[in-house]
Amino acid sequence: MPDLSLNNVLEAAQKLTPDEQRQLRARLEERPTQPDESDQMRAFHQALLASGLVTTIKPQRPDRAGQRRLIAVEGKPISETIIEERR
Repeated sequence: MPDLSLNNVLEAAQKLTPDEQRQLRARLEERPTQPDESDQMRAFHQALLASGLVTTIKPQRPDRAGQRRLIAVEGKPISETIIEERR
């Protein structure tokens, strides 16, 4: 099998005629994209259920990241406090 590194593919693409480059671009755009995260998570959950590692999958909560607010905390960083308390 020939060496198919990205650099080799790019070099070969540059040697194509403009019409061949347009055809290549069109073919690349036709390719299916990677499955989105939700499809991957569904497949993962199904595999867990099939293997018997879990019996139920709880529905995901809606993303609440936009609802969170950062708060300003005075004093030393919490990580330092944790380290001191562990000693």
